Amino acid sequence: MDTVLLDGTQLSIEQVMAVAYGEPGAPVVRLTAAAAARVTRAAQAVQQLIDEGVVAYGITTGFGAFKDRIIPAGDVATLQRNIVMSHAVGVGDPFDRATTRAILLIRANTLARGHSGIRLATLEALLALLNRGIHPRIPCKGSLGASGDLAPLAHMALVLIGLGEAEVNGTVLPGADALAQAGRAPVTLAAKEGLALTNGTAVMAALGTLEAWRARALSRVADIAGCLSLEALHGTPLAFDARIHALRPFPRQENCAAYLRELLAESEFTRHADPTNVQDAYTLRCIPQVHGAVRDAIAYARWAMEIELNAVTDNPLIFIDEATGAIEVLSGGNFHGEPLAIAMDYLGMAMAELGNIAERRLMRLTDEASNAHALPAFLTQHGGLNSGFMITQYTAAALATENKVLAHPASVDTIPTSANVEDHVSMGVTAGLKLRQINDNVERILAIELLAAAQGVDFRRQVLGDGAQLGRGTRHAYALIRRAAPFVEVDTVLYPHMEAVRRLVASGALVAAVNTHVADDWRI
Repeated sequence: MDTVLLDGTQLSIEQVMAVAYGEPGAPVVRLTAAAAARVTRAAQAVQQLIDEGVVAYGITTGFGAFKDRIIPAGDVATLQRNIVMSHAVGVGDPFDRATTRAILLIRANTLARGHSGIRLATLEALLALLNRGIHPRIPCKGSLGASGDLAPLAHMALVLIGLGEAEVNGTVLPGADALAQAGRAPVTLAAKEGLALTNGTAVMAALGTLEAWRARALSRVADIAGCLSLEALHGTPLAFDARIHALRPFPRQENCAAYLRELLAESEFTRHADPTNVQDAYTLRCIPQVHGAVRDAIAYARWAMEIELNAVTDNPLIFIDEATGAIEVLSGGNFHGEPLAIAMDYLGMAMAELGNIAERRLMRLTDEASNAHALPAFLTQHGGLNSGFMITQYTAAALATENKVLAHPASVDTIPTSANVEDHVSMGVTAGLKLRQINDNVERILAIELLAAAQGVDFRRQVLGDGAQLGRGTRHAYALIRRAAPFVEVDTVLYPHMEAVRRLVASGALVAAVNTHVADDWRI
């Protein structure tokens, strides 16, 4: 993927990921000729409105509660510069580079639809930031997700006009210096441009897109971890029989069960047809039901983000009748982030559940009574003198509990702003930031489960013999874990091993190693 062409209608999640994380060598982003023509026509329409003295919100009027204040034609450019400067009031740590790149890309794609009134040169200046590695420092807090992501997007736009700060090749520079280093001059904003740059959902959409993609990867890891734990605990795969799931035909529950069967195929560590032990605890038996429901939430979030990537989300919007040339400026509410906020809250709750069930499996791995003495207490042969994996479960429990707090939906809250004109807000960025924290925690919980499950497998192998085979998929996960972290014979410092496995999870290496050998028919 050498080039991503923007026309406002075809941007995919895969392209966002390639641009966000592809450095060095990220695709170059350009406008299609058709998009450039539409953008130019809309900018001409804005100028025509000004020349004719038409009153249009945000073009010849103030913003928000100042919507009725008419701005003289001579002050229109000042109005646009003022909106960028006055709205740049974000706080907190700046977004990481990948999120910033996603924000730039999504905002540019929205503007490429040609309904925002921005000039082609200004849009190309925005794309130059992306293509030349000039990354505005955008504080992560300050958006209410109602009139779009005003504060963070204003920080993005500051750099275009030579203000604010930007990161270039790891160095933070004043905005003007960052532009100069790339041979760019600051932009003098024209009518509607400050509003077009700041009024929209690009920050929410960036967070939701990146975290929905990540959630999909983590859910695959959870399937692998659950199967490796089942093998360590001498569990049975009978609950994953396709006939069971056909009778409750949630498609992603069925897909999940099929994937689990693939992972465990050929395993000599599982239990079959034992009349004294016919079923396992819920955390093993109900993996398809729980993990499948999480997949549903991921699919919904991806669906919402795919729509938003190609939506026009600023206000007002410019419509041109191609037959008559008539121009109409319509005020609406596409900037309101409710569709994204609800999707991210839903996904956050689902991912918290993925962490919950993983932590409970970890508890069974470490609790000798809960696993019917299949494994030694706390996964150590010399308990008492050694604590083994006792405290790893504490850490997972702490993270799972934190996720329960974070899972409270942001989208059910609101607070009025702008003298009660903007009287209902989505809190979409808050939902996205919480989702990101939840995913961080789930990533760590799953890494701990994988490390503990591998420890359990090693104890089971002492009984079954060195030649005993794990499942068709899990054997490759186990081998990768063991290359990163050893069997723990006696107490040692565990956190470096936890981190080593977490890196396997975060990089995608674990899933890649497994899915080279098994079928993964998961359609999201």
